[in-house]
Amino acid sequence: MQSFTVFGRPGCGYCVRAKQVLEMKKLPHKYVDMFAEGISPADLEKTVGKPVRTVPQIFHGTEHIGGYTELEKYLRDMAA
Repeated sequence: MQSFTVFGRPGCGYCVRAKQVLEMKKLPHKYVDMFAEGISPADLEKTVGKPVRTVPQIFHGTEHIGGYTELEKYLRDMAA
């Protein structure tokens, strides 16, 4: 299975929750601290293809899922 990537920032409750959900479901993932890695929203925007105003920004492989709410829906759809 392809890995999930969570782009987030310190102090973001939704970023923490996204990591927790992926851990609880034992899905492969990595967390990228945008500040520690020097990634700006503009940098991420180039990959996403639209303005990035919030975190987390979550990918499954190379597919952009969206934020935490979209991750929940994506995981529900995967399980169905």
